[in-house]
Amino acid sequence: MKDEEKMLSLVFIISGIVLTIFILFIVYTVLKQQRIITKWQQARIAAEINTLESERKRIAGDLHDELGPMLSAIKLQINHLEPTDEIENIVLEKSSAQIDTVIQRFREISYDLLPNTLVRKGFIKATEEYIEKLRLLHDIKINFLAEMFTLPAAKEVNLYRIVQEIIQNTFKHSRASTLDITLQKKQKLIVLQTKDNGVGFNYKEKSIEANGIGLLSLQSRAQILGGHLSVITQIGKGVIFIIEIPIDNG
Repeated sequence: MKDEEKMLSLVFIISGIVLTIFILFIVYTVLKQQRIITKWQQARIAAEINTLESERKRIAGDLHDELGPMLSAIKLQINHLEPTDEIENIVLEKSSAQIDTVIQRFREISYDLLPNTLVRKGFIKATEEYIEKLRLLHDIKINFLAEMFTLPAAKEVNLYRIVQEIIQNTFKHSRASTLDITLQKKQKLIVLQTKDNGVGFNYKEKSIEANGIGLLSLQSRAQILGGHLSVITQIGKGVIFIIEIPIDNG
């Protein structure tokens, strides 16, 4: 009888071990699959980001270098026309004004695609200019404090897009009254931190929702920069984004 009980106990122990191993295998497989999916999503978004930036640069160049000068030349030709009566004069003045409007709109679109200040003067000046424009349109007070630094031009573009996206998300969702943005050099890192006093959100839920694509975009841009994104938030406590970027990562 005792031998049977020992055998039964042994069977239960072995069954428990096998079940535990099976459960651990299932958990490991699920986690591995989730990591694969996350990496695939981030790689896809990174590829889309690179393609988007290339297209933005191309279109901005076309607007600035081709269509803008072409319209200016057309306006110059119109201004050299000599109207024979008042009606022709009115038509020419309207046409000239309309061309001015189109040229100005092209400049605005070109700036939105790739600010000239970002190309000529770098991230800090472009961000200051962008924030100054927003102060005229929104009630949120934005404080920007930055130390000087040097990054390759392509990385400055991605860093600028990160700031743009965080600011726009703050306007749309945070209900904040202030947004603090700081940029500091810490040893071999550039650390970008943003902090608002808004309503915050549930990071875990948001990151798996369909509209969490913005978070994936920020993560992908941080990875393109060779850096790391951290998010600190909870309901009612605002949002802190921290992006750490290696200075010597080429």
